[in-house]
Amino acid sequence: MSSSLASRRGTGQPDTAPGIQPQPTRRPSQSRTRSNLSGWGFAAPFLVFFLVFLVWPILYGFYMSLTGKSLTGANDSLIGFANYAEALADSDMWRSLGNTLYFTVISTVPLVLVALVMAALLNVGLPAQWLWRLSYFAPYLLASTVVSLFFTWMYNPQLGLFNDFLSKLGLGKVAWLNDPNVAMWAIVIATLWWTVGFNFLLYLAAMQNIPAQHYEAASLDGAGAWRQFFSITLPQLTPTTVMIVLLQILASLKIFDQVYQMTAGGPEGSTRPVVQYIFETGFTGYRLGYSAAISYIFFGLIVLISVMQFVTTRRRSA
Repeated sequence: MSSSLASRRGTGQPDTAPGIQPQPTRRPSQSRTRSNLSGWGFAAPFLVFFLVFLVWPILYGFYMSLTGKSLTGANDSLIGFANYAEALADSDMWRSLGNTLYFTVISTVPLVLVALVMAALLNVGLPAQWLWRLSYFAPYLLASTVVSLFFTWMYNPQLGLFNDFLSKLGLGKVAWLNDPNVAMWAIVIATLWWTVGFNFLLYLAAMQNIPAQHYEAASLDGAGAWRQFFSITLPQLTPTTVMIVLLQILASLKIFDQVYQMTAGGPEGSTRPVVQYIFETGFTGYRLGYSAAISYIFFGLIVLISVMQFVTTRRRSA
């Protein structure tokens, strides 16, 4: 048998045993097609949900914004961009949008700085770190209704904890949720206590990933703790800070729950965000088409802010 195989090798015949047919080779195009079909099969469930629950609502919502659609069923015909023109001239819409931007500015800064300080304090090696982590992050797990009721009681002008503390210091009582000049800050304090734990965890994870060799080399050069923090820790945290700021801005722009439950947009509309105005216009005023137009104006603003921050960050990193 070995001699026959050797003779076949010499004559260029395929090296197979007698009676065994060689297996046909697959064409590259057939293999690629089968691989593509398998890939589309795995992606199909996600694509279905993506098209049904994201793409279709966006397209239908934009179509609705071009109509006079109402919950009463009247005037569902196309009216063009009349809703957008009315929204751009709506003072209530601009005021609620201003409230949203104001909340975003005054809440983003403390939510980033306080989270950074909390992570830095814990990263130095405090005892019982699991307890500190739990206490910092636990409020983030609470529902917005629980947090809103909790702080509403604490802000009570007569029986609340905050005014009781001020009275012990000899200071006057504050109408936390009834004063237009204070109400938004009261909501910021509640939001800070509620959500800072998420940013804290991101910062802590980033700090613990900084190589210890950097700090050892700085210590050998005589750098103290403050010098190490500003020269090593903060520069290493730049990507994390950019991500946290972006996430926090987007989250603050969408504020609704705690405002609606604590002040219902009052007093005198000083805390009403644009999301609440969209909700009230569509489901209280029954003007679905007009509320859709406002929501798309707000959506465009969010996209613009995100693009501007992305471009600014990219230029700095370059």
